[in-house]
Amino acid sequence: MKIGVPRALAYYAYYPFINTFFEELGLEVVVSDPTSKKIIDAGVEDAVADACVPVKLFHGHVKNLMGRVDYIFVPRLVRVNKEATFCPKFLGLPDMLVFSLENFTNMLEVRIDIGKSKKQLFFLCLSVARKFKKSFFKAWCAYRKAKESLKNFKFEFLKGSIPPLGINVQVNNADVRLGIVGYPYLLYDPYVSFDIINKLIKMGAYVITPEMVPEKEKRKYAVKLKKTLFWTFSNNVLRTAFHFLETKCVDGIIHVTAFGCGPDFIVDKIIELEAKERKMPFLTIAFDEHTGQEGINTRLEAFVDMLRRRKIKEAIVV
Repeated sequence: MKIGVPRALAYYAYYPFINTFFEELGLEVVVSDPTSKKIIDAGVEDAVADACVPVKLFHGHVKNLMGRVDYIFVPRLVRVNKEATFCPKFLGLPDMLVFSLENFTNMLEVRIDIGKSKKQLFFLCLSVARKFKKSFFKAWCAYRKAKESLKNFKFEFLKGSIPPLGINVQVNNADVRLGIVGYPYLLYDPYVSFDIINKLIKMGAYVITPEMVPEKEKRKYAVKLKKTLFWTFSNNVLRTAFHFLETKCVDGIIHVTAFGCGPDFIVDKIIELEAKERKMPFLTIAFDEHTGQEGINTRLEAFVDMLRRRKIKEAIVV
């Protein structure tokens, strides 16, 4: 039995859990190919016109798996904690796919709403395991292994690595520290983001992403907003940005976003205003399916160069 896992959206935040769970159940996991122009074009062809790039991309990754597997895993992400939900397009993703893609009849839709209790995750896993006629014991073992895999994945980030990209951000003699904030499916897809993290490292910058900041540290900044935002990933980005602004552990902040993302429009404006008030250099890099690489490279080089000049000027003044 082969289960297809699209390499998009929630994949970049939870793939160690997803892949390990299905493998431990005895299924063969087939991950869609790395993002390419062909996959993006395939997604744009069928997705609704007003969808953001990541959602269009998910369509392309599903099409990449069609005909290759028995089932394609499509999560309907609702909640993973008590305070927030996911973007409406995450909630409606299975419906969009059914009505957009012809002959898509082997979707394994899983509704993930585990905000009330940690036990809900196991019972959700158990219900999935029973669809494949697996025992309670098999489901429990797979669940435990999956949790351990996700825990190790998160720990790698805290040690200074970025597992989805297979890189370590430590750079010897890095003279610029940059906080890069954005959703995992933008930051860690090298094709969509034009490999922005690797580019900055090669420019001699030390890069810090939201997943590299401990959750306990980020939660301290929840009070900075009068009201918690509705969206899980958005709260994570904002709290990380506040951490950078308050601790001044970085020389500048870059927000990686996607055109057409409603929640991110709000997030970007809040970070921009807070950065301006604290005189923290801030740059927004927005992507869509038409964004050109040369323009991105020029903006990154100019931003890093500006930060270096600023540090030299501040050193002279001191």
